[in-house]
Amino acid sequence: MGVSSAGLSEPDYVRMTYDFALAAAQAVLRNNPASTFVFISGTGTDSTEKGRLMWARVKGRTENAILRLPFKAAYMLRPGYIQPLHGIASSTRATRMMYAVMAPLYPLWKALFPSRVTTTEILGRAMIRVARDGWATHVLEVRDLNAAGGGALGARSGAPVS
Repeated sequence: MGVSSAGLSEPDYVRMTYDFALAAAQAVLRNNPASTFVFISGTGTDSTEKGRLMWARVKGRTENAILRLPFKAAYMLRPGYIQPLHGIASSTRATRMMYAVMAPLYPLWKALFPSRVTTTEILGRAMIRVARDGWATHVLEVRDLNAAGGGALGARSGAPVS
């Protein structure tokens, strides 16, 4: 549940990013107050809500609002570049084309920028692990996601909470 900010006005992006995510979080909370909520945000999200990039401010505002809700736990996952695997494809033609060009370069990106890239498989495993076991921090950057999802990259700031 989410969209790119490209071509959207701030009110439209707020409605689709902040309003929809908060409504979903509140519905989960009403039905199960003891639940853990995992929100996919993005690298570069602005937790201060004061930066110059509209999308980063809105994502930061969304993260902050979810973290204030009385869930058992809430985690904000901030992936960067996500390499799709196992037949996963974007619904937009431009994004599919970008991934087709980038796919052969993924090993190079991973070698050069290990704290900026992950895969759909690792991200999915990280989501499950964090929801099930918790994590030492409530905001997980790419390095944390790769560690939580079984990637070979070590965790920067945390480990599972048991």
